[in-house]
Amino acid sequence: MGNALLAEGWDREPVQPLPTCTQLSLAKVQLGRILFQDPRLSFNDSRSCASCHPLERWGSDNLPLSQRADGSLTELNTPTVYNVRYQIAQFWNGRVRTLEEQAEEAIRIEMNKSWPELEQKLAADSFYREAFARIYHGKVQAVHIQNALAEFVRSLVLANSRFDRYLRGEKEAISQLEREGYQLFKEIGCASCHQGVNLGGNLYQKSGIFLDRRREGGWQWAEHSHETQDRFRVTGNDEDRQVFKVPSLRLVTRSAPYFHDGSVPTLEEAVHRMARMQLGRTLSRTDVAKLLAFLATLEGSLAGACP
Repeated sequence: MGNALLAEGWDREPVQPLPTCTQLSLAKVQLGRILFQDPRLSFNDSRSCASCHPLERWGSDNLPLSQRADGSLTELNTPTVYNVRYQIAQFWNGRVRTLEEQAEEAIRIEMNKSWPELEQKLAADSFYREAFARIYHGKVQAVHIQNALAEFVRSLVLANSRFDRYLRGEKEAISQLEREGYQLFKEIGCASCHQGVNLGGNLYQKSGIFLDRRREGGWQWAEHSHETQDRFRVTGNDEDRQVFKVPSLRLVTRSAPYFHDGSVPTLEEAVHRMARMQLGRTLSRTDVAKLLAFLATLEGSLAGACP
């Protein structure tokens, strides 16, 4: 294929470009955006969805663990909310399948708010009463709140990155160093897990295939509560212990700290650790530089509505 992929050949690559537009109800998306930023969704009016997923900061709060409305901390790191519509399931252990289910659980647990209480609170607001009557042809109900939030999150697609353009045939969209980074990404096996349109989010993998993380210097996560949030919690199968959903790399340059426990502060260190633990490799500084250059090409811009 040469230095650039032909437009008709990108579908044979392990990574595919994101769609450049989304087909969604604009009215539902707009209502969901308002709900997403409304702190009244929490029991004490202190936190909104945007508190942990600030859109102006690429959809994540850049903290190891996030604060719930009751002041407690989440067990796992909060990932970005962008591009999550392309994931196989939601949460690190994939315990819910849809974004509606995620909204239901987030309000109930992170916001510490019961759904009957939330319905009553929002129904007391004339704006919400009129909006839900117009858009959903009914009263303010949990199922409609969840759908509006989910539709807004589905609209949060950052597409048309430089790498997407390269995949579609714009050979000058990325540099020679960045192309070498992508080639290395494939050659050493990163693409075996970080694949598809979202470079991840479509399968589960054991954390630490080649190394026991409990023996990795300064990484004692298994002694804490993180381990109880793994895939085993969902399936009950012993082989799913320390297994988590593979995260997307689409905004990896913006979403520090890294991993499900938020234990690694820099992307350079994350690349080194993943190479050792998941691939059994020790990377040179040159190799890491190439991979970091490639990862920097994945950041896109907000997709618009399809005509």
